[in-house]
Amino acid sequence: MPGQAFEVPVVMVLAVSENGIIGRGDALPWDLPDDLRHFKRATMGCPVVMGRKTFDSVGRPLPGRTNLVLTRDRGWGAAGVESFVTVEAALKRAEAQSVIDGSPAICVVGGAEIYRLCLPFADRVLLTEVHGHVTGDTHFDLALLGDWQEVSRQRHEAGGKNSHDFSIVELARSGYSSPPGQQAGI
Repeated sequence: MPGQAFEVPVVMVLAVSENGIIGRGDALPWDLPDDLRHFKRATMGCPVVMGRKTFDSVGRPLPGRTNLVLTRDRGWGAAGVESFVTVEAALKRAEAQSVIDGSPAICVVGGAEIYRLCLPFADRVLLTEVHGHVTGDTHFDLALLGDWQEVSRQRHEAGGKNSHDFSIVELARSGYSSPPGQQAGI
């Protein structure tokens, strides 16, 4: 059965526009500081798994989190991160770190190929639905989440510094039940 393969929940944290865009030119195609605060709260203290391109676009390890980078390049390395060539190895290392730290989840934070590869292992998704169609060059197929069940939804309006309306939606894999005492949103 997909999901629940690890002792610690695997949670995908992603933002997607209505037309499936997640990036443009190695950057986010929107300005949503409220969503970035949500991302930080959701992932802080958790091991984060990301692809090399995502790491390069961030430009540094995310502070307060064990940074695990997936890459096909066995010789790649960067200060402050551990690199892996297989999803399974990265997730096992994340699980071990999560158990040591007592963190509530392993967070998968992008990009598109990493989401696709990690989806079979995921238990939950923290999805930021960016309302509207945006232009970009990196896509995520929202149909992949068609069988997932919505657990919660919180809408945020554009304005202030947020360029778009957006909703933060928690999804659970059909048949997944959160461990006792686990709160929504990690």
